[in-house]
Amino acid sequence: MKAGLLCLAALSAAATAQPHRRQHHHHAKRDVVVVTDVIMATATAPAAVVYVDANGNPISTSYVGQPQSSPTAAAIPASSIVAYTPPPAPTAASSSYIAPAPASTSETPAASDTSSVAPPVSSSVSSSSSGSSLANSGYTISYSPYNNDNTCKNQTQVDSDFEAISDFAMVRLYGTDCNQTATVLSAASAKGINVFAGVYDVTQVDSEVQDIIDAAKGNWNSIHTVAIGNEGVNNNVYTVAEVVSAIGAARSKLQSAGYTGNVVTVDTFVAVIANPELCQASDYAAANCHAFFDGSVTAQDAGKFVLGQAQRVSAACGGKDTIITESGWPSQGDTNGQAVPSEQNQIDAINSLKSAFSSNIVLFSAFNDYWKQNNAGTYAAEQYWGIMGNAPS
Repeated sequence: MKAGLLCLAALSAAATAQPHRRQHHHHAKRDVVVVTDVIMATATAPAAVVYVDANGNPISTSYVGQPQSSPTAAAIPASSIVAYTPPPAPTAASSSYIAPAPASTSETPAASDTSSVAPPVSSSVSSSSSGSSLANSGYTISYSPYNNDNTCKNQTQVDSDFEAISDFAMVRLYGTDCNQTATVLSAASAKGINVFAGVYDVTQVDSEVQDIIDAAKGNWNSIHTVAIGNEGVNNNVYTVAEVVSAIGAARSKLQSAGYTGNVVTVDTFVAVIANPELCQASDYAAANCHAFFDGSVTAQDAGKFVLGQAQRVSAACGGKDTIITESGWPSQGDTNGQAVPSEQNQIDAINSLKSAFSSNIVLFSAFNDYWKQNNAGTYAAEQYWGIMGNAPS
């Protein structure tokens, strides 16, 4: 920033934290970063950013939440965002989803520099009345194996759910409870789908990583990434130092068990931009980004908004490969400014995301999650993000 002061106006805090042992995704209202001292806050509406010269005279005004006008949203080459080459037809023992380095069948955590990554390629996806009819090949979907009453799904139920999401390339998990790594690995391997495993509680990294090791049984072909934590820094649950330490501990333990894939931490794009140590400790930058919570973005522009934030993340992380690890749109709920939940808008938003990203994005989520609870920051939509509708099981 040239001579001048960065002033932040019209900022109002919101986002009430919701304690819930499986509330994996804490949807929050729009977060704002004050670059001067690296401060994060949460706002219910876009914040006005007024630029003044050295004498205090206003020069220009822009609004946080509109990446095209944000001073930190300078154009970053799309090639810095990791793209994934869809796998060949699955075999009995396939290692089908390899990214960020698609030319290799395995990747050591230290090799986070991927110079041959192709840029995202826009794809034309026509609107449809059903999320299940959208082209899903090559994409990743998030999945939580819980019944509506918050109990654990068994292997038969997980297998049934995977019949509905069998055309996705990879499935993202958030934790290890309910023996979910094992049940999902079983269902996924039968379909040639890979797994983005997760450790939810950073303070229990040793035991949760052991759960993943036990589930893999020495066969790491299907596990593409292990994530340590989800939005823990953004939600003030863990410090950056705690997360970075947990990543190191997890990587060491996993490598000792024969795993050579990616180890990352996932947080909101705001938290990652404000705390680049998170992506520096990860094998690629992993950030959640939902256009719905910005309030100034329509469903049809979701892809443009999320791509802009992905470029900001990549820039903050020194050009590191970047994957958006959550993005979607609710089919029901309350309106948030220009963001309107509806079935058609959900379809339009997913199409927009797919047009902006060739595959380097995790769509959120597979099915409606009725086990979740709403709070003041979720716009009565927390249960209705399933792009496939209700789960078969």
